[in-house]
Amino acid sequence: MALVHPPRGSGNSPGPCWQPHGAGCRGELLPSRATRLDLLERWGGNGRDVGVLPAPQPCPCRRIALRRMPSIRQTLQDMGVKVSDVFPELRQSRRGSAAGPRNGTAPTLLTNYLDTQYFGEISIGTPAQTFKVVFDTGSANLWVPSYKCSPLYSACISHSRYDSSKSRTYIANGTGFAIRYGTGSVKGFLSQDIVMVNIPIIQVFAEATVLPAFPFIFARFDGVLGMGYPSQAIDGITPVFDRILSQQILKEDVFSVYYSRWVLNAALKPGGEIILGGSDPAYYTGDFHYLNVSKSGYWQISMKGQAVVTMGGSGSPWEAQGCSSPLSCSRVSVGAEMLFCKDGCSAAVDTGASYITGVSNPPTPHSTSPLPLPSLPNISFHLGGKAFGLSGSAYILRQSQYGEDICVVAFSGLDIPPPAGPLWILGASFIGHYYTKFDRRNNRIGFATAR
Repeated sequence: MALVHPPRGSGNSPGPCWQPHGAGCRGELLPSRATRLDLLERWGGNGRDVGVLPAPQPCPCRRIALRRMPSIRQTLQDMGVKVSDVFPELRQSRRGSAAGPRNGTAPTLLTNYLDTQYFGEISIGTPAQTFKVVFDTGSANLWVPSYKCSPLYSACISHSRYDSSKSRTYIANGTGFAIRYGTGSVKGFLSQDIVMVNIPIIQVFAEATVLPAFPFIFARFDGVLGMGYPSQAIDGITPVFDRILSQQILKEDVFSVYYSRWVLNAALKPGGEIILGGSDPAYYTGDFHYLNVSKSGYWQISMKGQAVVTMGGSGSPWEAQGCSSPLSCSRVSVGAEMLFCKDGCSAAVDTGASYITGVSNPPTPHSTSPLPLPSLPNISFHLGGKAFGLSGSAYILRQSQYGEDICVVAFSGLDIPPPAGPLWILGASFIGHYYTKFDRRNNRIGFATAR
């Protein structure tokens, strides 16, 4: 159903920007969420006729607060459970990927969501039903658990579920939907309703009625909101960000992602922010360095030079130990500069992943480091002729396990088979140090040093 907007400046226009209460991109005061919902209800029509929505006035950008919470992996560790015991396929095969969906789009990796820590809130329906979702540039569909999910699926009932019978703006669709993961499929059917991602849109999304218990029963998020290109969308559904772009209310056809690395209470304090329509200089220093996407329709770039590993001190290089990549070494050798990905390779910039993932033979699990931080190597990624470096302290994550604090290396070895791979994945561990702008108009990704 097409969106029909009243003329700008007419007596029917709701007027000010629809943004969360508080300050916008330039500190302007904006109407409260309750006011926006009143406007939605006023313009939603009676019954289920929601084809008419007011025209929001252009704003510099729209902000979505993110929170940082324990990942599935950390939740399992706190329970004293090994990930390999829950997901034996990750132990048995180094090709820890899933088969692609039936329309031939790239597969969704099960391991992506094992380590996801950053979630934001959206609402669906009228009145609003709230969900915590992963904003994932590696996919392009929106799905949330459905109230119609069978009680036999414990992963459903342990999360917020969408109840279409409680929404005045719901429109039935009913088309089947499925995304395959390593341990099963998320299945359900399509529905349509008003989705509020800071901006109200009429959106087709999936109600999940089948959720594999593992890993989703341990997930702190309810669903996934794909920020990928339309070519990645299952069933040809227009992605959420494209629906927002169609309203022509953003200053720029971009969104930027900031992940805070300085959260004292990860369960309560904001963990970052997604900005639709621009970026915030308060989050970065210097200028953005842009790289064109290397694969049409995917947030994927080329590492045209090499991934460079620099080690100080004296000792022998990793290759002398028989390591095919820095990810396959169980110990850190010092005193050499090693080049990997020498012939060039591709890298997906994935907000749905936490770790930096690369080709490894054999794969190395996320492991504690036996060396003090000053002894860890500096790792650089050569992207578009510029080196993006990470010091040892940048890729070591402090987590709790059995009540004790441990240091975990934020690298993961994973071989992604063709046609999606071989591929490196730059997740939150990289994005947290390089504020990232995803530019749809120019099909490019920009990186700037995060504050």
